[in-house]
Amino acid sequence: MSKPDQEPKTEPSLEEKLNALPPYPKVRMRFAIYAILGGFLIFLLGAKPQLFGLDRSPVVGFIQILVMLIGIGIVCLAGYVLVHALWRRTVPSITADIGARFVSTGYVIVLFSGMADVFGIGSQPLPMVPFFGVWQARGMEIGMGVIAIGFVMMFPYQKVHR
Repeated sequence: MSKPDQEPKTEPSLEEKLNALPPYPKVRMRFAIYAILGGFLIFLLGAKPQLFGLDRSPVVGFIQILVMLIGIGIVCLAGYVLVHALWRRTVPSITADIGARFVSTGYVIVLFSGMADVFGIGSQPLPMVPFFGVWQARGMEIGMGVIAIGFVMMFPYQKVHR
């Protein structure tokens, strides 16, 4: 039996739930954002060196591919740190865990697509000079798409009850 003085328990609103969470780790988030920007600049240095006045060859060679892959790797790692910080010390969902695996799988796709000639599975095996071809570019685009899907899956979301 319930007492007449007690009010029935109501579910807290979404705003009350968000206010109950700890604050965002601002220092970690700032560091991750700066690292993402740095990784993007490194990626641009590999993809378009003429933006920095460093273009010396009409083709994209091994060093440029390597610099692009390092830049994408930094962006993936810092992006994971940033999105993980958005969870504010709560347990990430299963979807977020799968998204993290998508990010790492996408990076592996990008890595193997970019270095296909070096690994001997590209259009020009190693005795020839590694060359960034159309199929490698498509493989990297597919890998970056998988990375983007992974990041979308990692974002925290709140269920809205109506």
